Amino acid sequence: MNKPVKTPCIGVCSTGLGDDVCRGCKRFQHEVLQWNSYSDSEKSSVLNRLEILKTQIMESKVFIFDAVLLKKQLETLKINFNPDTNSYCWVFDLFRFASQSIADPSEFGFEIVTKDTDNILVLKKIIEEELFELSEAHYQRYFNLEDNFNA
Repeated sequence: MNKPVKTPCIGVCSTGLGDDVCRGCKRFQHEVLQWNSYSDSEKSSVLNRLEILKTQIMESKVFIFDAVLLKKQLETLKINFNPDTNSYCWVFDLFRFASQSIADPSEFGFEIVTKDTDNILVLKKIIEEELFELSEAHYQRYFNLEDNFNA
């Protein structure tokens, strides 16, 4: 039996405030509203899109040199992460839920490679903004049919 597909919700939903893309989990408004009626395949498709975007962003910011150490540290800190996703998504989750715990990234099996900043808290904000912007662009391109027809 397959395990159920979990929601990516982190309890910071902004779609109820009128956002087309949730500032918390980065799902589209209709995905948030219809999540419980989605099949596991539909849910997995949403999660796959988010994983691709997170991986793309994180690969440009960090380099993982020891995924086994990273996984061990996440488990030690009891960080909620999906071990079935790309390890760059694990770093994303680490940043999201425990960025203040990272004094030395090498102790977690990665190093920062971006020129944006070496401050983890600033980098966390940059990453969150970039994921939101990419999600919004994807939504505008593929789901905001009213704007696409008026263009």
